[in-house]
Amino acid sequence: MKYSRKLEKFNPEVKVASPGRINLIGEHTDYNNGFVMPTAIDRKILLEFRANNSQSCRVYSETFKTGFEFQLEDDLSKGKNWENYIIGVVDQIQKADKNVEGFDCIINSKLPVGAGISSSAALECGIASGLNELFHLNLSPIEIVKLAQKAENEFVGSNCGIMDQYSSVLSKKDHLILLDCKSLEVEFIPAAFGNCKLLLLNTNVSHNLADSEYNTRREECEIAVELIRQDHPGVTSLREIDFKILEKYKRKLSSTINQRCNYILEENERVLQAAKKLKDGRYVEFGKLMYASHEGLQHKYEVSCPELDFLVDYSRDKDFIYGSRMMGGGFGGCTLNLIEEDKTKDYIKEVSKAYFQRFRIKLDPIIVSPDAGTQITKKKNGI
Repeated sequence: MKYSRKLEKFNPEVKVASPGRINLIGEHTDYNNGFVMPTAIDRKILLEFRANNSQSCRVYSETFKTGFEFQLEDDLSKGKNWENYIIGVVDQIQKADKNVEGFDCIINSKLPVGAGISSSAALECGIASGLNELFHLNLSPIEIVKLAQKAENEFVGSNCGIMDQYSSVLSKKDHLILLDCKSLEVEFIPAAFGNCKLLLLNTNVSHNLADSEYNTRREECEIAVELIRQDHPGVTSLREIDFKILEKYKRKLSSTINQRCNYILEENERVLQAAKKLKDGRYVEFGKLMYASHEGLQHKYEVSCPELDFLVDYSRDKDFIYGSRMMGGGFGGCTLNLIEEDKTKDYIKEVSKAYFQRFRIKLDPIIVSPDAGTQITKKKNGI
């Protein structure tokens, strides 16, 4: 694998806009086959593709001003950082016996890395969608979702659930997805928030614990499942148990694992309650569920950090903020805030000042809107 210069005279055959995502509630429940409420957002990774009639794959990032190259006939090995999401997708396409050929790709990301809005899934799904269109691989949208998730699980080594990839590909503009991660049944809920907007506050911190602790949390949940399965063979995830069953195993599980399981069961209930509140236009009550979600992530699942907690706590006495919580895997990234639109500008100034005084770190505000999933444009008539 070697680095290449910027690809010159690029006339793309396929263009892809692959969105990031937010998750309003339901964190760490997807890999436990639970419920989540994500949507794609109007911030995207833009990708351009062309076939190059070779066995060489050349990729250049306008964002990082660097590129790399690999050969399809070689055993695909890991590269550096963002490269692995691309190589992993190509690896999965080959394992699916799909005929991918050499290609050139230019990437321009409008998504902040490490903000918890799933730039990795957007990149994976963008690559898979572009190659699917370029080489007529006949992958359905849900096959692209599962292939991208598998690439992250098996090649990158992050044991994520399906939420990020699903929302990046299959979201519907101006709607939220109530997704059952076990059955993949969905309900699209209109993203109506009255006079409120969705405001992300990016802490601009990404603690080293994020990747390792994410996998650890999954392992802790699996320990509980394995123990309970001894008496209940039908149990394959925490989705199949309730509080009564968990109580029976309380003494056999460590206090830490009990806390993890309690959080997951509570969060699944919160997601279902949240869907009802939104459909009824009860935004203040929806916001209370957001705060409860954060408290569970902070104290029971233990994936928050001082910067995230500060931002959530700072919002609590503001009657124009209905809810706030950390979003994403944890240990950094963004808080998601449901805030009255006409108060947003002044609040951004106020909280940014307070955050800088406390941590000496610049806060990045990002106002987002629910948007459609992956969008593909293909060159027509040689133009």
